This record gives sequence, structure tokens and C-alpha cells, in this order.
Amino acid sequence: MRSQMKSRSRLVLTGVAVLASVGLLAGCTSSNNDAENVVDQGTSTEENAAAGDTVTIGFSGPAADHGWLGAINSGALAAAESFPDVDLQVAEGTNDVNAQIAAVETFINNGVDAIVLLPSDGAALTEVAIKAMEAGIPVINVDREFSSPFAARSTVLGDNYGMGVSAGTYICAQLEGNSDAIVAEIAGIDSLPLTQDRSAGFADALSDCGLEVGPRVAADFTVQGGESSTSQLLSANPKIDAIWNHDDDQGIGVLAAITASGRDEFFMVGGAGSRNAMEAIEAGDTPLQATVIYPSTQAADGIALARLIAQGKTAGDLITPSVPNRIVLDAPVVTKDNVASFIDLSFES
Repeated sequence: MRSQMKSRSRLVLTGVAVLASVGLLAGCTSSNNDAENVVDQGTSTEENAAAGDTVTIGFSGPAADHGWLGAINSGALAAAESFPDVDLQVAEGTNDVNAQIAAVETFINNGVDAIVLLPSDGAALTEVAIKAMEAGIPVINVDREFSSPFAARSTVLGDNYGMGVSAGTYICAQLEGNSDAIVAEIAGIDSLPLTQDRSAGFADALSDCGLEVGPRVAADFTVQGGESSTSQLLSANPKIDAIWNHDDDQGIGVLAAITASGRDEFFMVGGAGSRNAMEAIEAGDTPLQATVIYPSTQAADGIALARLIAQGKTAGDLITPSVPNRIVLDAPVVTKDNVASFIDLSFES
């Protein structure tokens, strides 16, 4: 972790050097007071907000069998409705790879202007995404990455490793001075890379403050799985100081198991940012003390980027006149102190 921090410091210094160079160039440009020499920064925020030519965007995501996925889908629809110049074609949500491939091929045949795709399986949808790109249709990849850089014009991701780091850092701060603290982890599905990334970030953050992951169980992102796994965890471990649960949907079951056990010696941190979790944090009547955001707004962001790209616009607040090809969203910690700032972006479990 400390070597990573040193690497980050080098990156920051490099960034400062680049900004200094930009500043020098800007100074040279402004000195001659010639407006024609001002760097073209692409379209402004105001120009981006103004209605342009109507663009047709195809959207396909998995079946909404989970509160977070339901919010992904509703967020995409709401984002499209907020733009008067977007015509959204929505494929039925599915976890069937072949059905989703067929949906993307339909978008291609229909000649849409852009596609926003949260693949049920990133690797399996890569080939058809490349086909769309080769047909001149920009693809915005959301949440689950394709296996080729040629499959997407832009990718919007949550930060799974960062979630673990945020959760571990918060727990470290709460347990400061307690070097013997027992920290438990309730993961999601262990075979998924996202779960592995979350666990890796969590272990790294704890290690940085001299703690380690103690008892650990994996659930399956469901209420039932959360309750069953937590019951096992509590039965096997009579003393726990803190728990990180990866997912607020399964967290409903986690809290049910904790209530049934009558245990109250530990505090808990959740993950994803459901409304249920935030309301519990706000009320302060459960062990749930905080949750770490995994944005359910990723597809909504994808719609906004697809519109910009299809209309030939750029990210208005950036100096570089372009739309980034990769965006990794933040993983902030929500507590009772700041829950009001996040609850409107939460999702129903």
C-alpha cells in the first residue's frame, strides 16, 4: 500500500508538471491578446446542455433481478427523458448472453447513433460490440468491461477496488488504537472479479493501518444469502469488532441475522448505497454505521456520454476537447454526517 502511495505521488507530480506546461502555454497565448490564438476547448457546458440534433441511442442491460440493476435501468431511462434530443431504444433486460447479442445486432441493423451496453457477460458481448464499432456506431460500455479495447468508444465503471479501500480506511479510523480488533468480511460471489477486487482493496487498506481481515464468508448478493452467511459467521465467531458487507441488497439479510443473534458489540459498513441502508444509517438504530457507494448512475452517465459523442460534442468542463475513453467513478463513504447529500441518488433494495 505504501509503495502504491509513492507511485501515486509520482503521478501527482507528473500531473503538476503537465499543468505547469499548460499554464506556460496559456501565458504565452494570452500575452499577445490575440483571440484567434486561444486554444479551442471544444464545446462548453452551456453548448452541451442546449438541445442539438436528435440522436437515437440503443440501451441494453441485464435483467433487473437485483435492486442495484433495477436502478441502473431506471437511471438510463430517466437520463434519456431529461434530454429532448435523445430517442432511446430499450432492449428487454436479460441475463441470456445470446438474447443480448441479438438485441445489439438489432440496434446495428436499425442504424442507431450510439449504443449503451451493460453486458451480462463482458467477454461474451465483446465480439458484437466490436461489430457495432466497426459499423461506425460508438459503444459506451458500462460496469462490466469488454475483453478488447476495440469494443467501446468509452467505458464507465464503478471502482470495486476503491470500494474496499474506502471501507477499510473508514474501519481503520473507527478502530484506531485497537491493534487486536477483529474485522470480519461478508463478500458477494467469490468467483466474480468485482468481489475479488473489493476484497483486495479491503485487505490492502486494513494492512496499511496494521489490521487484517479476520473471519470471512461469501454470500450471493441476495437477502437470503446474506442472512444465511451472516448467521454462520456469527455462530462461529463470538467476538467481532467490525464487519464490512459488500452489498446493501444482501445487507437486508445480514441485518436480519444480526438482529436475530442479539449481538451488538460491533459496527457494520455496507456497500453499494441502497436507500434502505441510508435510512438505517440516518436512523442510527442498527449496527450499520456507514455504506460505500457503488454508483447506480453508471448507465445514466453512459447515456449522457453517448449523446455527446453522437452529436460530436466534448466534455465541456475539460480542457482537452474530447470525451474520455475511460471513466472510473468515486467510491465515497456515506455516514450519518453526509447521508443527506447522497440519499437522493440511492436505490431501493
